[in-house]
Amino acid sequence: MAMAIPRPRRLLRAVGVDIPGALNLVGSLVKYLSLAFVFPAAVALAFDEPAWPFLVAGAATLVFGVVLERLTRGRERIGSREGYLVVSLLWLLVAAFGALPYVLAEPQLDRPVDALFESMSGFSTTGSSVVGQVGDLPRSMAMWRQFTAWIGGVGIIVLFLAVLPRLRVGGRQALFKSEMPGPELPLAASIRQTARRFFALYLAFTALEMAILAVLGWTGLDPRMTTFDAVAHAFTTVATAGFSPQPRSLDPFAPVTQWTVAVFMLLAGTNFALLYACVVLRRPRLLVRDEEVRVGLALLALASVIVVVALLDAGALEGAAALRHGVFNTISMMTTTGFVADDFNHWPAVTTYVLFGVVLIGASAGSTSGSIKLVRHLVIAKMLRREIDQTVHPEVVRPLRVNGNVVDERALRAIIVFVFIHLGVCAAGATILLLESTLHGLELSPFQSIAISTSVLGGAGPGLGFAGPMGSFEPFSDVSTLVLTALMYLGRLEIVPVLVLFTTSHWRA
Repeated sequence: MAMAIPRPRRLLRAVGVDIPGALNLVGSLVKYLSLAFVFPAAVALAFDEPAWPFLVAGAATLVFGVVLERLTRGRERIGSREGYLVVSLLWLLVAAFGALPYVLAEPQLDRPVDALFESMSGFSTTGSSVVGQVGDLPRSMAMWRQFTAWIGGVGIIVLFLAVLPRLRVGGRQALFKSEMPGPELPLAASIRQTARRFFALYLAFTALEMAILAVLGWTGLDPRMTTFDAVAHAFTTVATAGFSPQPRSLDPFAPVTQWTVAVFMLLAGTNFALLYACVVLRRPRLLVRDEEVRVGLALLALASVIVVVALLDAGALEGAAALRHGVFNTISMMTTTGFVADDFNHWPAVTTYVLFGVVLIGASAGSTSGSIKLVRHLVIAKMLRREIDQTVHPEVVRPLRVNGNVVDERALRAIIVFVFIHLGVCAAGATILLLESTLHGLELSPFQSIAISTSVLGGAGPGLGFAGPMGSFEPFSDVSTLVLTALMYLGRLEIVPVLVLFTTSHWRA
């Protein structure tokens, strides 16, 4: 009697995760990425540059997505367990396909490891770069860098407001009340509904900044601001990415441009659900009453004052310039945007401690910014206060609340675990970078390695030393470049969805 051989699809479904269903959604989403390559191809034609690298990359992306989708056809409804695999695999594939134009046509990024780094930096909205001479990039390739960050920002909004709360990552399910559909609906449907809800708002902010920056250039208020620069910087401001087609970031532009960008960085660092409620639902009181927003503005003001006072005291900058550069760079680092208006490599030591300290804090959850996020620090501070109160008065039972909502104990544990994991990964990355740099004879101090790891994992972009605001990550070895790429990847996905895939309990039926 012949023994029945189970089909591969049934074998895959023998585990606890529906792998074909997850891969089907990944293929469906990847194929739509192919449309993104049309924009840089059009820019290439407009500036009389080769468009074929983008067309080839787009075709490869489309073929891969369609083939993967058809091979796994028949299963489109997935749950939260499959969501971990979808999120982790999708971001990796998007960065890999986004690297193709660099490999095909850019001499500065002809090594696959460098191209992957640059692509991951864009799609993760980090803004770090291995390009030694940014000003030498063709216009189309420079715009592709900017556009990858803008696309990544859209994905991050969806990830933070729809996907991660449903996957119970870092306590998000209890911290943020979302109007997304309940658990009885498939995760894929939630992603689509969230994308439609917030994409219009994201697009509106981008268009508004483009228009304002372009007007500043057209009217002569900032003669350096061209239409190309207006579009490029608007893309990466709203995405809090910080890529710039200019070698010295926003330093060459007029003060009015820098203040304008600072305002939009603040908006991009605010919870988009709150912005949606203010702009679309016309409920501005929600923004004013939000604890995270109030605490964030207070911390930002305090950090800015310290930086400005330190600059004035050291004579590094004077008067209005000290105020503008101090406030701008503090906003940029706290929102993990990474634009710079002056090279803080040459600022007093206390300013660098403050700037990289606010990177660890981060901006609002539900924004395009990275790092730990303000609300988690807020919750931990409330937990410490509660523990002190209960030490003095053991009989007191006090639930912990954020914006009037009780945060359950499971979410509190998840927040503490996430913060410890984030700090642990940051320390491990810094250690590897320091050891690798020592082996290859690079000048990198322990503090510089910690600052670089903090910035990359937190999505801020610039580090210190040769990887500082006006520098490049190019001197790092291939191993260090891969480590930095992994830090960007882990930081953008908030680490947990990737780590879950390495546990046996996740795959158990």
